[in-house]
Amino acid sequence: MGMFQKLKIGGTVTPAIDWEMTPDMTFGTFESWGGRERVRSRISNSERIYYFFIDNWEEEPKLCLMERGVKHARVLAEIRAPEQMIKACVKAQGTSSLFEKSYAIDADIKEWLIENVLEAEDSSAVIPVHEEKQVEEMGDPLPLLAESDFQGEVIALPPEHAFINDDEIVPLIKKWNFFDGAHNPEGSFENVLVDSGDGLTVVDQRTGLMWQRAGLDITSVRSMQRKIEKLNKDGFAGHHDWHMPTMEEAMSIMETEANSKGTHLHLCFSKEQPFIFVAAQRKPGGYWFVDYKHGRAFWSSGTIPGGFARLCRKA
Repeated sequence: MGMFQKLKIGGTVTPAIDWEMTPDMTFGTFESWGGRERVRSRISNSERIYYFFIDNWEEEPKLCLMERGVKHARVLAEIRAPEQMIKACVKAQGTSSLFEKSYAIDADIKEWLIENVLEAEDSSAVIPVHEEKQVEEMGDPLPLLAESDFQGEVIALPPEHAFINDDEIVPLIKKWNFFDGAHNPEGSFENVLVDSGDGLTVVDQRTGLMWQRAGLDITSVRSMQRKIEKLNKDGFAGHHDWHMPTMEEAMSIMETEANSKGTHLHLCFSKEQPFIFVAAQRKPGGYWFVDYKHGRAFWSSGTIPGGFARLCRKA
């Protein structure tokens, strides 16, 4: 088939393009280890798959080339394809969820790519994406826990795993006056955050909880439990009792306004965990999450949905 399976980007040539891979398939293949058995059995931590997709997260959709692997995702290039062709593909997808803005290409785009990019000598339509490594902003230094003289009331939030019905989530959020852009936009829960002094954690003296500044990478709920067990066995930050936060605990650190990193969190928390699992399941089915990027609680009906984690413990 000639060169139609490969693509030159700058001075390098990608391995074969996977025309079957789509954004919808990537979680099962690379995160939860579900998806296509033929891929699951061959992909190792160092192997990569390359596929085209449409990124519709910004005002105008764009055609991109993705490099994907186990716990790895990187956009290598933007492809300057005809705008009307890209928009027609997006329109054909129908109404999408707020959290689903990456689409598979259609037959027309595939044909255009083969003819105008992959089999053409002119590579001017391929615009490499150069990633710049940035040091994440963590805000001004917090007061040290050892020097704090906090005398305020400590609010004890429910620490137990819960089953939450749809009609229970709004009363729960309003009971504690948590901010939620969809369910309680007027809410505000004031935190008193101090630095633990270990560079890894902070303590909210309002709730008596110690939090990870960062957290755990995206994975399935089953794999996440194994990660938490290992983290406790290893004694992260010197402690062995970390747990997935309850809905109330996770909502307690939600800020009313998005910070400069685009998350509804204090700047001392990393942006790399935009939505996290919580210790709550939905009745009649599904898992609850807290989304700090969009400022709200939501649920997923997937059998083994994926998410990030930010763990906490009683300080």
